[in-house]
Amino acid sequence: MFIDQIHGRFTTSTFAALFALTLCAGPALALPRVAISPPFSANAIDAGLGVHADHAVAPASLYAAFAKHLVPSFSRQTGLACGTCHYQFPQLTPFGRLFKLNGYTLTGMPTIGQPGDSAGHESLKLASIPPIAAMVVTGLTQTSRAQPGTQNGTVSFPQQLSLFIAGQISPHAGMFAQFTYAAADGAIGIDNVDMRWAKHGSVADRDLLFGLTLNNNPTVQDVWNTAPAWSYPFMSSDVAPTPAASTLIDGGLGQQVAGLGAYSLYNNMLYAEVSAYRSAPQGAQQPLGDAAENATKGVIPYWRVALQHVWPSTYGMIGTYGFAAKLYPSGVVGPTNDYTDAAIDAQIEHKAGSAMWIGRAAFIHESQTLTAFESADPAASANLKNNLSTFRTNLTFEPSMRYSVTGGYFQSNGTSDAILFAPAELTGSRTGSPNSRGAIGELTVNPWQNTRLGFQYVVYNKFNGESNNYDASGRSASDNNTLFLYLWLAF
Repeated sequence: MFIDQIHGRFTTSTFAALFALTLCAGPALALPRVAISPPFSANAIDAGLGVHADHAVAPASLYAAFAKHLVPSFSRQTGLACGTCHYQFPQLTPFGRLFKLNGYTLTGMPTIGQPGDSAGHESLKLASIPPIAAMVVTGLTQTSRAQPGTQNGTVSFPQQLSLFIAGQISPHAGMFAQFTYAAADGAIGIDNVDMRWAKHGSVADRDLLFGLTLNNNPTVQDVWNTAPAWSYPFMSSDVAPTPAASTLIDGGLGQQVAGLGAYSLYNNMLYAEVSAYRSAPQGAQQPLGDAAENATKGVIPYWRVALQHVWPSTYGMIGTYGFAAKLYPSGVVGPTNDYTDAAIDAQIEHKAGSAMWIGRAAFIHESQTLTAFESADPAASANLKNNLSTFRTNLTFEPSMRYSVTGGYFQSNGTSDAILFAPAELTGSRTGSPNSRGAIGELTVNPWQNTRLGFQYVVYNKFNGESNNYDASGRSASDNNTLFLYLWLAF
């Protein structure tokens, strides 16, 4: 029987039962009977976590996965420990993915309502405490060779300080909004924002979750850690050298656009989304005019399709995403640079006893038609058409909720362009090539669910086209090998 909406609140006895009940269903840990607020579907939750029919205890049951949580305001809102939604933040569990797709609306706290409202027809439903959380990251960065003219061993305190407004707005709407102070900029600005509305329906006796998302960074609305906004490494140094080339979808439009999208999850198996983005830069004069940079021509269409499945101890996803963007490099008239990005990605999670193995991979191909660059005087590109591809894969082992070890590989390959990638000390390319590759290793220790100590090392064997003297100033790729030690707190 399909249950569209289930109403109620968590109780003290619920949490007492949490430690007593140990039914296991595939990769998920079955939690006790918990009443939940709309728009969650009990059938969808059961299906999403691989709960077998003989393990279902009631239509209003809630099954939570072995995990960790990133934003403590969500934990306070739901009354659930951080380990319900994340495998060591920000890696979402099956339940965490459903929580996000359902609009961040699950609540376990008393809410303020309008007297006389009936369940499912509330005109007011406010959280009893503000949905506020904070995050601070501080770190030490040491490269194999100091960057030209600088001191090595850079301490960032903080590297990043963020305030979150995150939680339920109404029974079917919620938000995640981040405001960040970045040490490199010495300023506070708007960061990632994702506002959602979600409901459930039924098609052919199968659950259909559908919703809308309003966000400011293509892929920030995604629920997998293969999409650029949430991909590994989850934390990295802000001051270490990085390769010159990256695809546009890989963060190039973050906080510079606003997009409205519609999405659906059918039978907890097939996810589909279509969104449209338009320029919405921060700190720019509006309406956009001659001073604008990288303004969109028309809208940027974005798509996302993913197929997921749960086996008794394994979860798997394979998908695709991408967009097509036309950008004016300056102003809002004239020729544009056109970028078409298409990606395929996959994620697998395997539970082995109390440990978790998580594998992720993504390949992005970008086709560029640089009409505006080529026609500029002087030309900003040597070629009219360029290609750029990036690939990254990584494997995480979490023997417990306190520790994790990750190893990964990354590379980028593209068309050589002597103007786009001209020789320059540290950042340039002697050969005009954007090709780079390397590996990353990381050990994390989580003394508490909201506290992380990270030890990360990045190794390059090719940087901006070459292994030795890549910048025509004598610097080798291995000179950019980076040790990054950091402390990450969320509260």
